[in-house]
Amino acid sequence: MINSSVPAKAIIEESTSRGYLAKQLYVVFTKPTNGIGSVMENLAANLAFQERLETDGIIFAAGRNWTVGEPAWEGDGMVVIRARSLSEAKEIPSRSAARGHSRSIPGS
Repeated sequence: MINSSVPAKAIIEESTSRGYLAKQLYVVFTKPTNGIGSVMENLAANLAFQERLETDGIIFAAGRNWTVGEPAWEGDGMVVIRARSLSEAKEIPSRSAARGHSRSIPGS
């Protein structure tokens, strides 16, 4: 019988034994809660929050999801963050005082 999964600890140990950083990364998808207007009203505060997370070494990557063909932005995006656990990854976006987005982490 073939296993369908392996313990996360085993992968982390294998990665660190090879000299990899083995950072825990989580993808956070953002979506407007009340249309693009609320996103734009909160854009400066959202970007300031992202800048703080980047300075603190928490953000690994972030960006907008363009519409098909890339002509426009409807307010949704993706942020990749470093965290020690899924529960910490869920808590990090809630620190933002900026509103206008819902945030979700796949598999949680």
